[in-house]
Amino acid sequence: MPRGFAVRSPAPAREETTMYDHRRLGRELGLFGSDPLIGSGLPYWLPDGATVRHTLEEYVRDAERRAGYQHVYSPVLGKRELYERSGHWSHYHEDMFPPMDLGGEQVVLRPSLCPHHAVIYRSRSHSHRELPLRMAELGGMYRAELSGVLGGLGRVRAIQLNDAHIFCTLDQVAGEARDALGMIRRAYEALGIRPSRYRLSLPGPGGKYVAAPEMWERSTALLSEVLDHSGLPYEEGEGEAAFYGPKIDVQVADSAGRESTLSTVQVDFHQPERFDLHYIGPDGARHRPVMVHRSIIGSVERAVAHLVEEHGGAFPAWLAPTQLVILPISGSELPAAEAVAGRCAGLGLRARLVGPERGSLGARIREARLVPYQAVIGAKEAADGQVALRLRDGRRLDPRPADAALRRIGALVAAHRTELWECGEVDTW
Repeated sequence: MPRGFAVRSPAPAREETTMYDHRRLGRELGLFGSDPLIGSGLPYWLPDGATVRHTLEEYVRDAERRAGYQHVYSPVLGKRELYERSGHWSHYHEDMFPPMDLGGEQVVLRPSLCPHHAVIYRSRSHSHRELPLRMAELGGMYRAELSGVLGGLGRVRAIQLNDAHIFCTLDQVAGEARDALGMIRRAYEALGIRPSRYRLSLPGPGGKYVAAPEMWERSTALLSEVLDHSGLPYEEGEGEAAFYGPKIDVQVADSAGRESTLSTVQVDFHQPERFDLHYIGPDGARHRPVMVHRSIIGSVERAVAHLVEEHGGAFPAWLAPTQLVILPISGSELPAAEAVAGRCAGLGLRARLVGPERGSLGARIREARLVPYQAVIGAKEAADGQVALRLRDGRRLDPRPADAALRRIGALVAAHRTELWECGEVDTW
């Protein structure tokens, strides 16, 4: 890490404690920070945190591209009229920032991306042959959260949301929702996290919801069918629905048992009607699409907060800020260590060379104990073009050619594997 940023401190090993607070640990690891001059609920990302965030975002974008999503960008501002049309203003304005007057118009920081995507969809006509049309964006949105509920990355005012909207026919809704749940499951496997429960979030008494009983009934029936067909155990939660429809919420829990929503799948009949969305059917007539809202990891901020608490800073290798630390035993091995660092750069691995000027080998190993892989280079390894690998879990591998070791690590990283080494490998401890 460049000088001037927060100093990395080793986190406690998982066996030492099961309680991690991402607010404390995130600062100790140099992932993020905050400052009163910037404002409450507006954290900034330090280099290592920015690396985690960027890697997570790229994973999501790649998964979406493979699943047939088209990515768009939309502005974080919109006219108040846009949110009046979508229903956010009447149902949600208490959680929105106040409008800004610009040239006789009122402009609002958006609380959601869906109105923008609805407008993008209607910017041209669509045939039934184009559906399902899957539109995705990693975009900013803003919530006027009260100061008392803000904390770390878990509850913020500026949010980077992994959002997507699928415009489809009624017959396609269940399949798209099931596929979205599959994407969520695969992402959780790659991230090494697990849901605490699935919740079918329904309206509750006294809430501000769109008054359309038939629409709610159809949406609820569709999502119930999806959950039943997927074989997932779930609970119903009254009062947890979005104002425009029910949703499947994938809940996660931290080590203290506090629960939050990370991923969602929603069915929306409301906004397609409000924005007069349509497609041309095989009969040549105009038909109304259904809008499926889907988020794989929810907000990047909340996802990283959960990952820090789940792993205690020992991220899966593909997500770790530093994936490999190179440890020459003495100054004589520095040229060989620098050559290994150069090969890492060529393979796209995030490597860091820590030389003997930083202390004894044992001290450097302890300092880098959150790094997935440690490549120790002594006189014999330098002479033979080899490295002696140590894994974060304590295993030591026999010396092997540096190129072969780096290719193996690169393959595990590219596959988004959570295990540090493949089973069946002969290890020495």
